[in-house]
Amino acid sequence: MKALVYNGPRDVTVTDVPDARIESPTDVIVRITSANICGSDLHMYEGRTDVEQGKTLGHENMGIVEEVGSGITRLKVGDRVSLPFNIACGHCRNCNRGKTAFCLEVNPGFAGGAFGYADMGPYQGGQAEHLRVPFADFNALRLPAGTEHELDYTMLSDIFPTGWHGTRLSGLEPGESVAIMGAGPVGLMAAMSARIQGADQVYVVDQHPDRLRLAERAGATPVDFSAGDPAQQIMEATGGVGVDRGVEAVGWQAHDHSGEEQPAGTLDTLVQVVRATGGIGVVGVFPPQDPNGPDELMQQGRLAFPFGQFFTKGLTMGTGQADVKKYNRQLRDLITQGKADPGFIVSHEMDLAQAAEGYRHFDAREDGWTKVVLHP
Repeated sequence: MKALVYNGPRDVTVTDVPDARIESPTDVIVRITSANICGSDLHMYEGRTDVEQGKTLGHENMGIVEEVGSGITRLKVGDRVSLPFNIACGHCRNCNRGKTAFCLEVNPGFAGGAFGYADMGPYQGGQAEHLRVPFADFNALRLPAGTEHELDYTMLSDIFPTGWHGTRLSGLEPGESVAIMGAGPVGLMAAMSARIQGADQVYVVDQHPDRLRLAERAGATPVDFSAGDPAQQIMEATGGVGVDRGVEAVGWQAHDHSGEEQPAGTLDTLVQVVRATGGIGVVGVFPPQDPNGPDELMQQGRLAFPFGQFFTKGLTMGTGQADVKKYNRQLRDLITQGKADPGFIVSHEMDLAQAAEGYRHFDAREDGWTKVVLHP
């Protein structure tokens, strides 16, 4: 079958790989209909992780069940499914608590597994014609049959639940305000999620005009940090009061306007603008270490963080990858009922054969390249 594989920094190719096959009675094989390129994929693409050469990338996947293992009881051939990027066993201590992003069984020695991602187990990704799905009865989310809402449902595997998760980690309540760092796909999903949850004011910080326009479309107030200090802009917009909540949706490769990496820059801003006793949700990726990081601290997975101000203000912080299964059924139903349209961020739909081109444009942050969906 055809799949996109990682060869080295900024070197991915679509090539022939062994066919996905049933390896356990609880597996299914899914024919991929949509597989998205995620901003997190760019960390690997740029060589900032230790992903192995030959790995098939892709953790945002949906498609049609084509083959089922002998132990499958819930799914059947022909089911249309969304596949959480988390691979979870469904029976370990963390899975039983709903913490499926931190499954203790699927990736020995590490809490959590995922499709096609560095350090997240031996699982191949779904930027391919077919995908093996372990523990499929537990992991797969069934979707309405047909092709309706394809671009909306494909966001259920990661970024819509992750954006929602960021708001929940922050403690957002109806009638509260929130500042979101980053107008990439996750930040935009956080903005839409905040609006659905009843936020009275949503600020989204970025410097790319195309992304800021999408933030406005999501019902948020765009804050262009190329025009000035974003903390000052938000404080002025709120009459010096600040916001109730903050969401970090960028991660450790955050840059300032000059292009210099500032791993803690987004967190610095949120500590400044979130009012005393408020909350911050962090869903941008921060790795255990980055040997190629911009400073010695980040190379060790550490940050120069304003903890004194954080403590003095009595702020709280929630972190970690989204437990997709905690949210995806409800978010699916919001889409089905026309109350959420996360597919509005899609800028390009491409054939799998064009995947390397899609990575190149998306990684360059070219104007108009906000979200790429591959159709094998």
